[in-house]
Amino acid sequence: MRATSVLLGLHLALAVAYENNNNQKPLGNPRPNPKKKQPNIVFILTDDQDLHMNSLDYMPLTKKHLIDQGTFYKQHYCTTAICCPSRVSLWTGKQAHNTNVTDVSPPYGGYPKFVSQGFNSAYLPVWLQNAGYNTLYTGKLFNAHTTTNYDSPFPGGWNTSDFLLDPYTYDYLNATYQRNHDPPVSHPGQHTLDLITAKALSLLTSVAASPSPFFLGIAPVAPHSNVDASSLTSPDANISTVQFTPPIPLARHAHLFPDARVPRTPNFNPASGPSGTSWIRRLRHQGEDNVEFNDHFYRQRLRALQGVDELVDAVVRRLDALGLLEETYVFYTTDNGFHIGQHRLQPGKECGFEEDVHVPLVVRGPGVPKGREVEGVVTTHVDLAPTLLGIARGEGDGLEFDGEAIPLTGEDVDAARGRRHEHVAVEFWGLALNEGKTWGGEEERVALNNTYKGARVVGEGYSFYYSVWCSNERELYDLTTDPYQLRNLLHPDEKAHVPATILGVSFDKVVARLDSLLFVLKSCKGTTCTRPWHALHPAGNVLNLKDALAVRFDDFYLTQQKRVSFDRCELGYIVDAEGPQFEKDGFAYRQGTPWYEWV
Repeated sequence: MRATSVLLGLHLALAVAYENNNNQKPLGNPRPNPKKKQPNIVFILTDDQDLHMNSLDYMPLTKKHLIDQGTFYKQHYCTTAICCPSRVSLWTGKQAHNTNVTDVSPPYGGYPKFVSQGFNSAYLPVWLQNAGYNTLYTGKLFNAHTTTNYDSPFPGGWNTSDFLLDPYTYDYLNATYQRNHDPPVSHPGQHTLDLITAKALSLLTSVAASPSPFFLGIAPVAPHSNVDASSLTSPDANISTVQFTPPIPLARHAHLFPDARVPRTPNFNPASGPSGTSWIRRLRHQGEDNVEFNDHFYRQRLRALQGVDELVDAVVRRLDALGLLEETYVFYTTDNGFHIGQHRLQPGKECGFEEDVHVPLVVRGPGVPKGREVEGVVTTHVDLAPTLLGIARGEGDGLEFDGEAIPLTGEDVDAARGRRHEHVAVEFWGLALNEGKTWGGEEERVALNNTYKGARVVGEGYSFYYSVWCSNERELYDLTTDPYQLRNLLHPDEKAHVPATILGVSFDKVVARLDSLLFVLKSCKGTTCTRPWHALHPAGNVLNLKDALAVRFDDFYLTQQKRVSFDRCELGYIVDAEGPQFEKDGFAYRQGTPWYEWV
């Protein structure tokens, strides 16, 4: 279908031209490692790529080079389903409530918030440099990293960089890149995916002969929507002036997959009734024209991903040609998932449903089993920083992560079963944005009060998602019986579906345990995030939900525990809006009041 050899030749030609035009020495001075015992790392991070709409099935080169030659982690999750907070969590190993970067733009998020929180000198590339790595990056780093603030300050930790900059990050045919400390350069008429492939290949070639190991981050924007955000340069601009359209594929891919359409899963535009809670439950059934446009949106995403597929092919081939492939780890994931039509939602993300938080993670490299799919081992984005630092064998320097290293070898994966955390702390603040058409008018562009805290729990014989919204509405899905999350068992309209028992105990007892788990997770720090049951049971006799369901703990969970609640809805993380909190020492507090005064 595609002339791969011709395309590869084009990529190589672009790379040579790029290298000739950008013959600069890398910035910085990583500590050399003459024996080069540390492996190299390539980290490919796409933008808004789905797992539940089968996008990987349309990427044969990624399957050939990464999935077939590596391990696919089938239960990997992001912790915040939007770009910048998710990326900051990924690179710091901290939940968004601990970074306080909770949005894509100020005052609650974006690159300026990342800097003001002190992370420009305390995130993965800085730690890797301290471990002797040459650090390189091209593509999108963070939102609100712009043509006006790119040097205020320059992002720390990178020896060589070539960043995409707002407001042109998502403009597929008019991207602006900014290399090292040079001024930004716009590329009107050139496709961003060909540009980033050339840049990535150039960066690989530039470090091939170095005695130091390297970390190369590659972050294409596909399959994110195409966005014309040029209006944001106006002082009167707001989100309603930003124009979202389906992604724009490379011209050579524009004809592909003419019959593809969003998978018609049971939760796709359900006619039988609404699902979820809050604003989602009020969504209307989508009409025929709406569904047809959303299918087109889906096809454009698949077509845009062909450029990423070719990027993967070009990078792996270049690693092989340079003799570096066998000593290099290659990670492939995305910042968050995406929905189109599920639960009657228009194209977008920002929800706690599986489509938005359950995302691809594929790893190939030394000691990683080939062609293996890992199930029964939960991994999250906050696990990636400790994983990568562990590969680098860098000194921890007292670092505290909210995640733990992902098992990479077959032996470590097997050992992790039953011993690793079984939960994901899911959280979100602020708006939900419709990136498709506004079929009911501009009032459907933004949903307010999309602030919630959730816990995704996947254990032996059970699978739940429990969340509490800032409106204090609640939702619970039993994904073993309701895998498409159609029945919110805590909504008054779903009483007929509420089982008398789950896992051999009464329904209310399971809910109480999940609420207490979320009570810890919503403000956890460090090991409390991976060992929340220990915070509730310091004796160490409860390791998972099944242990917590023991009858001797009924009174503790049903009558002694404070419930998760919000005092009000906010667009960002403001602690006094988020109700009672839990501290690592076992004390919960409400605006400084010990638990024993208000339980």
